[in-house]
Amino acid sequence: MVLNGQTSGWSLFFLAAFIPGVHLQGNDSSVQPASDSEQPSEAQIYRPVLQPSEAIPTQGTYMLNSLFGTPCIKATMGAEYIVIEKKKTWYFNLDPSRVGISGYCSKEAAVLSLTLPDNVGSLQFTFKKERKNFYVTKLTAHLSPQPVCKGCFNKTYSGLLDHESLFKTANGQSFKCKSEYLLLASSELRIKLVPLQIQAFSVPKGQYGKEVECWADFNKRVIPIIIGAIVVGLFFIIVLSFLFIRDRPRQGYDRL
Repeated sequence: MVLNGQTSGWSLFFLAAFIPGVHLQGNDSSVQPASDSEQPSEAQIYRPVLQPSEAIPTQGTYMLNSLFGTPCIKATMGAEYIVIEKKKTWYFNLDPSRVGISGYCSKEAAVLSLTLPDNVGSLQFTFKKERKNFYVTKLTAHLSPQPVCKGCFNKTYSGLLDHESLFKTANGQSFKCKSEYLLLASSELRIKLVPLQIQAFSVPKGQYGKEVECWADFNKRVIPIIIGAIVVGLFFIIVLSFLFIRDRPRQGYDRL
């Protein structure tokens, strides 16, 4: 058997040497060069695309658990990046389906980070617990979109709000705002949150506590009532004045 194998091998060698078009091929078919079509393509990097006009952002709900597995931060919001480039305004809405959630919760501090793929955009909320209240003391944001024009360089827009008391609410309650909540992160970047509901440190069973409305919602609700009351009051004053004047006895002398 061995002799026959050697003879067969030598025969193939001579055929390959003297007959054109005959090539040797190894028995191991697992090591073969891939064709151009089989070569892995370069990974596509996700890049946000700025839009020239606004659109209502998609609302997403983001939940972060503590080390014990209990919900410690919950936020429901639509988020819009507003970029100002060369005196022109551009917009980008955060897509909840692309957002990665990270952060931590401790006794008096907590962080919620919302990050886009490849870290091309993020929103980070830093919470502080103080006595019977909690609030957001710092907000950081950045966005690395596709250039807004041909030939423009790639640019990252970033901003920071620090030492703030945003969304201040009593522990166990949630801050809610249906109106637009605009945050000036930098001269080139603004963050609009609409609508917004947020709660930190204690979110029993993942459910929001008693809602505390923002001033914008309060004004929208109360001001029409006040204006309506003023209009009704003026109407009654005019009616009473008319009745008083009509029933007032006429002055003058009566004829005999």
